[in-house]
Amino acid sequence: MALALVLLAVLMGTSSAHLSPNFYHNTCPNLLSLVRAGVRSAVAKEARMGASLLRLHFHDCFVNGCDGSILLDDTPTFLGEQTAAPNNRSVRGFNVIANIKEKIEKICPGVVSCADILTLSARDSVVALGGPSWKVKLGRRDSKTASFSDVTGAIPPPTSTLATLINRFNTKGLSPKDLVALSGAHTIGKARCLFFKNRIYNETNIDKSFAKKRQKNCPRNGGDDNRTPFDFRTPNLFDNNYYKNLLEKKALLRSDQVLHNGGSTDSLVELYSHDSAAFESDFVAAMIKMGDIEPLTGLQGEIRKVCSRPN
Repeated sequence: MALALVLLAVLMGTSSAHLSPNFYHNTCPNLLSLVRAGVRSAVAKEARMGASLLRLHFHDCFVNGCDGSILLDDTPTFLGEQTAAPNNRSVRGFNVIANIKEKIEKICPGVVSCADILTLSARDSVVALGGPSWKVKLGRRDSKTASFSDVTGAIPPPTSTLATLINRFNTKGLSPKDLVALSGAHTIGKARCLFFKNRIYNETNIDKSFAKKRQKNCPRNGGDDNRTPFDFRTPNLFDNNYYKNLLEKKALLRSDQVLHNGGSTDSLVELYSHDSAAFESDFVAAMIKMGDIEPLTGLQGEIRKVCSRPN
């Protein structure tokens, strides 16, 4: 009976309680330094890569949990998450994760999951761009498949209302406070004109001079792939300027500006705009919660040898 209960607990290992910062302490003691070095090298070559790795983790976790499913390439017989509308020609950083995984496999073969590498890379990207650090819980396993159809319903679009954002985050166990704190990730990175063109030409809750300047790089016709920093003040520094931009109606995306537009999250935006310590503390707490979304543990999934394909 005792053995049966132990096996049952292993098989039901979807709880974040199975994750631990020391999970690889004995099996791959150099893991943290290897991931950190890989991320630092990538961000040194291109600061935007830090934002891309952070976003890659978010898009992985919101679609059926933090299981590395977004890393799976399409094949002639398999359609995964990468070409679904919210990800297509948008998510990036796969090569960075692949390079880190290759180095880890040489010293700890078959031990470390791609899902955990992705989670660590998100943390290390924030640190590399001047943001806070935190202990990452580890022990996730990799999914053997991915779902194209589940992406659109999980990832909130850049045209989202506040109600839509709150609802999408709530379905993942994340609160409105988590939503506002995690949105602060838009203090780094860039967006394609495709996602904010309508806002800078047609919306009214936007600073007119800010919109006009953005129009120079984002014409009414064409230029959809031109990119503009989310945070025009310090685009390559992880700080709280994102929230200051919202107060001035200088958010690039509608889904950002709705966080401060006369709604229930206004007070949080105002707090984070002048209290960077509060922002960083709540951001860290929210990142840890997001990393806990439906992980595969125990005997579930697998440890992929190559992140882009199942074993």
